[in-house]
Amino acid sequence: MPSNEFTRSVSVDFAPRGRVCEWCGNLAERQITAIGGSFHNKSGVFCGPCGEKFAENVTKASNMLLPRVRVS
Repeated sequence: MPSNEFTRSVSVDFAPRGRVCEWCGNLAERQITAIGGSFHNKSGVFCGPCGEKFAENVTKASNMLLPRVRVS
């Protein structure tokens, strides 16, 4: 499956100016919104490293919900 903005599990935008990361309190760089799965429409503002971790958590949760396809 191709990897583009329509197949990703998160949407990434710039954080509003002056906002701080919800996890660590550093200056926020990104506003990330989960697309689909159990985190659907949950969003937050994050610094770079925390944003990557949030996106990774959403992707892992989404992958756990997908049916496993067996290739023979």
